[in-house]
Parts: sequence; C-alpha cells; structure tokens
Amino acid sequence: MFQNNDTFTFDTGIYGFFYKILYPIEWLMTYIMTYCHKFLTLIGFHKGPGVAWALSVVMLVLVVNLCVLPLFIKQLRSMQKMQALQPKLMKIQNKYRNKKDPASREAMSRETMKVYQDNHANPMGSCLPALVQGPVFMTMFYVLSAVPFIARGKRAPLGAFNRQVAREFEETTFFGLRISDNFMSAQGAGRIVIVVFIVLMCLAMFYSQFHNVRRNMPRSAMQGQQYKMQQMMAFIFPVMYIFSGIYFPFAVLIYWLTNNLWNLGRTLFQVRHMPTPGSPAAESKEERDHHRENARRKRQGLPSLEEEQLMEAKRLEEEARNNKNVSHQRSQPHRKRRGR
Repeated sequence: MFQNNDTFTFDTGIYGFFYKILYPIEWLMTYIMTYCHKFLTLIGFHKGPGVAWALSVVMLVLVVNLCVLPLFIKQLRSMQKMQALQPKLMKIQNKYRNKKDPASREAMSRETMKVYQDNHANPMGSCLPALVQGPVFMTMFYVLSAVPFIARGKRAPLGAFNRQVAREFEETTFFGLRISDNFMSAQGAGRIVIVVFIVLMCLAMFYSQFHNVRRNMPRSAMQGQQYKMQQMMAFIFPVMYIFSGIYFPFAVLIYWLTNNLWNLGRTLFQVRHMPTPGSPAAESKEERDHHRENARRKRQGLPSLEEEQLMEAKRLEEEARNNKNVSHQRSQPHRKRRGR
C-alpha cells in the first residue's frame, strides 16, 4: 500500500520531506532498538532467528510510551480542568447566544478568557502533548517499515541500522514467521498469525475507544449528533486497520499491537482512577471512594461517613435550638418591662 519492492513511499514526496525533519528521532530510535536487542541477547536470547529483535520492538514501544507518559498525565489533567469548566463556559455561550454584534462577541471572548485565567486552565493544554506524541509514534512506524529496504540495499542505512543489522532484523522469525513478512508474502500458518495479530490489534483499539466514549464522557455530552459520531469513530478506525493491516510488515503489527494494548491499559487506568467529571466513571469512582473511606473508618473504630453526617446534622440542629432559646430568653426582660 505505502511501499513496493523497490521504492519506499515514505522517502518520497511530502512524506520524504516530513520524515527528513524527524531524522534525529528516527536515528535515536534505531539505537534504542539496537541496545534493547543487545540487552536481550545478554540475558539469554540468541542472535539471528529468535525473538530478540521482536521483543526489542516491544521494548521500543514501552520506552517511548514511558517517555511520553508525563505528557499524557499533563494532557489528562488539562482535559479534566476543561471538562470541569464546561458548565461555566456553557453559561457564557448561552448568555451571548443570540448576540452577533462585535461588542457582544468581544465581551464573550473576554469573559471566557477570564474563566480560564481564574481557574489556571489552558485550552491548548490538551492539544500540545498530542502534537508531541504524534510525530514520535509516526517515526516508530517509519523506522520499522524502512528496515526491509535497508536490508535489500534499496535505502541508505539509518542510524544504527546498517545493511547487516537490518538484514539480521529482517531474517528474525517470530511465531514461525519472518518479522519482515506481511500477509501478502507470508505462507500457510504465517498468514493465520498475521490475521490473529490484526484482529487483536483492532479489538484493543476498538475497546479502548468504545470504553472511553461509553464511560468517560459527561452525561450532558452523551447525546446529540456529536456523541453518535464519536461512537461511529470507535468502529470505523479499527475496521480501517483490518484492511490496511495486511500490507504492514509483521514488525509493524507487533508495534501496533503492543501500542494498542498499552493504550487500552492506559484508558482503563484513566477511566477508573482519573475519570472526567460528571461522567458515569466519575460517579462509580465516587461510590468506590465512599465505600473505601467507610472501610478505613471501620478498621480504625471511627464513625462512618453517614454516621458523621448524621452527627453533624444533630449538632447543627442542637445549635440552632440553643440559639433560639438564647434569643427567647433575651427577649423576656423586655416583655416584663413593657408589662410594668
């Protein structure tokens, strides 16, 4: 699809220009994979045919994901802030809904910016990390796709991947399949392995997106055309990869499956521990936190949250009653004097 036997499409046209800009990241990734391979060989995996190069692809995905993890956390916190501000922003939008004059537009923009400033929120905070992560993962895809061309001498060496290293990488077998094969070049059981990897890759992608849309969106947003579109996208992207995956080298499928499993785990963690305010996941987390706190209080011999609330209500009621009695007593002398 993106390559033939002699020409690597990613080195031509707009792709070539873009990936030349990303060359430093490509160079670094080849060395990460090479050192991962050396480490795996050192601890008992053999060179040549085996799983060392296949596992080095897995390790590359994990290393890159760990490096961008702080950006993901920053993005997540920024998104949570923005979600929490949605009621205030909607109130401003409704206030100026039918006002199209420049003065009203400027006032709406000014009030919106004030909400951001007062709450230390940045509307671009959830976008910038994604702009950093995107090129990194595109570079990983590029490097793995370029290896067969380097091995056949159809492309210049790339970082630590000279022709010899690329040829060793290409000849690596995993599940009885060469790591450079795709569905079209594989034979027999190799095609079944590739199909299994494609199915697992797409299922992981689908469930990650579907679970996020179903559980981690505010209930106020779970309606209308936009919500239906997001549900459709959860199905469309995996289906696209089912058809395009047959052209990917097996090494790229290993990368995609590992990356999608990582994203799935990350989504499950996010939905459970850092859900969007107002979402079904946030409601479940509040309930879990409530039960956990009651369990902690029970272990320490403290009253439960319900008992504490009841005690507080009784205290306030008693305080109000006492204040009422004091006020009544203070008013009695005045009544006596008036009676005299």
